[in-house]
Amino acid sequence: MSSRIPARSSTDQTAKARQPTQTRPRTDLDAAALARPKGNIRWVIIALAFLGTAIVYIDRANLSAAVPSIQQQFSLSNTEIGLILSGFFWTYAVAQLFAGWFVDKIGTRRGYALAAILWSIFTAATSLGRGFLSLLGLRLLLGIGEAPAYPSNVKAVREWMPKRERGLATAIFDSGSRVGTALSLPIVVLVISLTSWEFSFVITGILGVIWAAVWYAFYRKPQEHKMVSAEELAYIEAGQESEQDVAATRDRIRWVDLLRFRAVWGMMLGNFCIAFVIYWFVTWFPTYLITSRGFSLPSLGIFGSIPALFAVLLGWLGGYVADLLIRRGWSATRARKTCIIGGLAVSTCILLSLGTDSPAVAIALLSLSYGALTFANASVWLLPGELAPTVKHVGSLAGLMNFAGAVAGILVSIAVGALLDATGGSFTAPLVMTTAFLVLGIITFAFVIKKVEPLKLSEAASAARD
Repeated sequence: MSSRIPARSSTDQTAKARQPTQTRPRTDLDAAALARPKGNIRWVIIALAFLGTAIVYIDRANLSAAVPSIQQQFSLSNTEIGLILSGFFWTYAVAQLFAGWFVDKIGTRRGYALAAILWSIFTAATSLGRGFLSLLGLRLLLGIGEAPAYPSNVKAVREWMPKRERGLATAIFDSGSRVGTALSLPIVVLVISLTSWEFSFVITGILGVIWAAVWYAFYRKPQEHKMVSAEELAYIEAGQESEQDVAATRDRIRWVDLLRFRAVWGMMLGNFCIAFVIYWFVTWFPTYLITSRGFSLPSLGIFGSIPALFAVLLGWLGGYVADLLIRRGWSATRARKTCIIGGLAVSTCILLSLGTDSPAVAIALLSLSYGALTFANASVWLLPGELAPTVKHVGSLAGLMNFAGAVAGILVSIAVGALLDATGGSFTAPLVMTTAFLVLGIITFAFVIKKVEPLKLSEAASAARD
């Protein structure tokens, strides 16, 4: 065998020139360095994702907090309010079918920043609404702008976090939805009391633009980030799954081909059930406290935040437990199903709130229900990253799952409004309905999703050719 090294061809030199100059090779380090890596840039990324999610939900829940003022000013019925609240979810749902692909295509950095600018503009423009049609139209636009947010978050976790830390990372960014919901009540109520409901939308819109600038300036992939230490980069890469060889199949796999897998349908249906209850808290909970429990607007700003804040704590606990079970050797299937099914089972205590006349007891039960739901949700949002065959499919799977959740948002917004008008404002039927969806979610995650493991691209590619 000849020992001569062949000269580089011009093709090899061209390929090398096209490689990103900032990408650093994986560094081999000892076990101690991998166990305690120098640097925590990955957690800074998660903190930014948390802030982005919080702003998304502040913008989204702003209208819910302002509903009493808007409904009185424009003499809108509960059905009309329900349609306005649902308007966001109509476009949000449709856009989810493309939002994940969009983020996969142009990248997490640009995709998330562009989305934030768009949703911030539409949020601020809500202050110009002057009736049913204009408010509905602006909510439709907001749904388009916010669609890439969650696919971007999930993709950032897959790009930056080793598998053993993804549970807590997911719980942290997802808890931004609860923090945003909780903060929207006191912030919006305070702004409305001091100025007007219109000005509250301007303030929250400005927050989104500031965040978009920070995200775009700071976010890079781990291999391209100048602030990531060699130890942290090695730690991240050592904990990543090996990618499937998709050279021959990637170009033939469309996002719609992912729907050929039973696990994807189970993930979507399960998230539909969870999102139905979550969006009840986001859209109708303030109205419930005022009309059914007799809270005033100032007290709403204080006590209305308790369930969301409690949900933040249990959501973080859910992420910690999800990671702990993996570190103790549990399979992904066993760990995820245990956390999800257990959380949903506890969350059914929402039905018990119908049996008490005490507002304090009702809030306690609703807080436990919401908290248990977010405990489960920390593992639910791990599913797109763990079912995805490669990182290039994470955004698409997250978009499909979030599409199902958005459809639930449409249903809960309209159905609750219609039920309230039909029953004279009673929340009994809506709470029974939310409990039924929790039970359906338990059945779905227990029996429809068999294993939590990467989908086999070869199966989808073969089916696509048939």
